[in-house]
Amino acid sequence: MRLTSLDVFRGIAITSMILVNNPGSWNHVYPLLKHAEWHGYTPTDLIFPSFLFIVGVAMAFSLAKYTPEKQNDEDNITSKIYLKILRRCLILFLLGLLLNGYPNYDLANIRIMGVLQRISLAYGLSAIAILHLSRQQIIGLCVIILLGYAIAMQLIPVPGYGVGNLSPEGNLGAYFDRLILGENHLLGGGKYDPEGLLSTLPAVVTVLMGYLTGDWLKKQPVNSQTSLNLTIIGLCNIIIGHFWGFIFPINKPLWTSSYVVVTAGWALILLAICYELIEVRQRRKWGFPFEVMGLNPIFLFVASGFVARILIYTKLPQNSELMSFKTWIYENMFVSWAGEMNGSLVFAIANVLIWWVVLYGMYRKRWFLKI
Repeated sequence: MRLTSLDVFRGIAITSMILVNNPGSWNHVYPLLKHAEWHGYTPTDLIFPSFLFIVGVAMAFSLAKYTPEKQNDEDNITSKIYLKILRRCLILFLLGLLLNGYPNYDLANIRIMGVLQRISLAYGLSAIAILHLSRQQIIGLCVIILLGYAIAMQLIPVPGYGVGNLSPEGNLGAYFDRLILGENHLLGGGKYDPEGLLSTLPAVVTVLMGYLTGDWLKKQPVNSQTSLNLTIIGLCNIIIGHFWGFIFPINKPLWTSSYVVVTAGWALILLAICYELIEVRQRRKWGFPFEVMGLNPIFLFVASGFVARILIYTKLPQNSELMSFKTWIYENMFVSWAGEMNGSLVFAIANVLIWWVVLYGMYRKRWFLKI
C-alpha cells in the first residue's frame, strides 16, 4: 500500500524547506519565512518536524512485517533488516557531515550534528522501538520521553547556569552537547546546537507519533470520517501543546515536549487535508508538482545544499572587492527590479522552480534515489 497523499505531503515539506533555506539574502526575509528567535514558533518551524513525522508514517508501511504483531509469521526480524537500517542511518549521517564540512573539511572544527544527522538518529532509534515494542508500549515510551525530557530540562542544574535555565547557552541540552561533542563541533563553534544530541530524544517521539498515525491509518476506511478524525486529533494536540507551553515553552532549537505535541498536531491536520483531497476525493492534479519533489527528498536536500554552498564560496570581482556568486545573482538579477525584500523571496522561489525542473526530469526517467 502506498499513499500518494503522503508523497504529496512530503513534497510540500521538502519544498518548503528548500524555500526557507535559500533566500537571496538572510538580511531580507519576510517574518513568516524565518524561525522564531527563541520561544514560540512560526510556519517555518513546522517544516522539519513535519518531515520527521512523515518519516514515521512511512515506517508504518516499510517496517510493517517486522513489528511484534507479525513475529509469528515467517518474516521474522533478521540481521538483514538491522543492516538495512544501519546502512540508511550511516549514509544519512555521512551526507550531513559532507554538507557541514564543505568546502574545507576541517575535522577539528566540523559541525557534527545537523538536519540529516538528526533524521539519521531519530530514524534509527525509532526503528529499534518499532521492531521490538507493541503499539501500547510505543505510546508509553513517547509519554516517558516527553515527560522525562521536560523534567530533566527544568530540574537538572547546569554548572554555571543553575536550574531550569532555557537560554541558548544555559540549557541542559547545550551543556550536554558541549560536554560530549565539544564547542568546536557545534553550529558556528557556538555554545549550543539546534540539532543537538539530547534534543534528538524528543525528535524520536515526533517520528514515533508519525508511525502511530500511519499504523492507525492503514486500518481505516478511505473516507472523510478518517480525515475528520485526523483533524480532530491534530486539533487536540495543538491545544494540549499550547497549554503545556505555559509550563515548558514551545521551542524548536530545544525541541521541547510542548513543541513536539504542537507540531505533531499541525502535521496531522496537513496530512488530513492531503488525505481528504487525494485519497478520498481523488483530486490529484494539484498535488502532482509536490509529488515530484516528494519522491526524491534526500537527493533534493543534499544536491540543493551543495549547489547553495558552491554559489556562496565561488567569488567574483566586484568594484575591487570579492563578492559571492550568489550575492551577484541576487543583486544583479533580482534586486534590480524586485527590490531587496521581494527580490530575496523571488530568488528563493526561482531556486525551487529550477530544482523542480531537475526533479521532474528524474521523475520522467523514473529515477528515484533510495537510501
